[in-house]
Amino acid sequence: MPYDDSVAPTVPRAALRRSRLLAAAALASVCLTAGCGAGSGGAVPPPSRPATQSPSPSEAENGPAAGGSPAPSKSAGRTGSPGSGPLSGRTVVIDPGHNPRNYRHTGEIARQVDIGTTHKECDTTGTSTNSGYAEARFTLDVSHRLRALLQAQGAKVVLTYDDDRPYGPCVDERARIGNDAKADAVVSVHADGSAVGNRGFHVILPALVRGGDADTSGIVKPSRELGTRIAGLFVRATGSAPSNYVGGNTGLDTRNDLGGLNLSTVPKVFIECGNMRDPKDAALLTSPGWRQRAAQGIADGISSYLKG
Repeated sequence: MPYDDSVAPTVPRAALRRSRLLAAAALASVCLTAGCGAGSGGAVPPPSRPATQSPSPSEAENGPAAGGSPAPSKSAGRTGSPGSGPLSGRTVVIDPGHNPRNYRHTGEIARQVDIGTTHKECDTTGTSTNSGYAEARFTLDVSHRLRALLQAQGAKVVLTYDDDRPYGPCVDERARIGNDAKADAVVSVHADGSAVGNRGFHVILPALVRGGDADTSGIVKPSRELGTRIAGLFVRATGSAPSNYVGGNTGLDTRNDLGGLNLSTVPKVFIECGNMRDPKDAALLTSPGWRQRAAQGIADGISSYLKG
């Protein structure tokens, strides 16, 4: 599928210089607190890419619907053909946050579903930049790029949906797709909608949750390993600094209120790639070149985790 290359980057040079300095310091912080997970055991060199920053958990993922998810379409659980390479035999599920058509189905996505600890909405529309670039469009584009990078390494890649259903899937179904695929790793791709000045990416990890159909006791540790590797290598690939408003500058946040994590039985994390409501972050998120680097950073983290 072609990538979305319609929006040109607009990051000022002075901002890029400041970003590189901030990101270099951030990388050192992430490596010390979370571990860069480069796979070689050595230090990861400072980034040379433009910096960015990202989101908080506010609009990342909202929840399932009491009436259940919409009927799965042909795309639910859509797989990419595995090949030969270092990730041959491994299965990765990519979950593009939200759906570009959710806004046309507000009643359906507002239905409540059980996430173990409570009930939440099936899904939300997600956020957007001030110019109207939708989070759901961003997540699909990054997910397509990420799929190609992982398939090139031989992984079997499953998307929870691929822009071919009217709304959803609901968060409980998103979790089931990863579980049914017996995925070695699942990553849910998002961008945040926070206040101006809040910048930097963060990776959301599952908390220890037991309740109803939720039991994360078997995935908390491997999910943290997956998340720390993605955080460290996302910094290196994008030049983005960890969030300045979530996670205490570690690039990591732990939550117990997201159905996609609570209901997962396989290692899973969310990544908030940036804050769409901040103009500086928005300039990065709307850049096709930066989105490719974001996909590369996530792919590097997944690959590092799967290789051990």
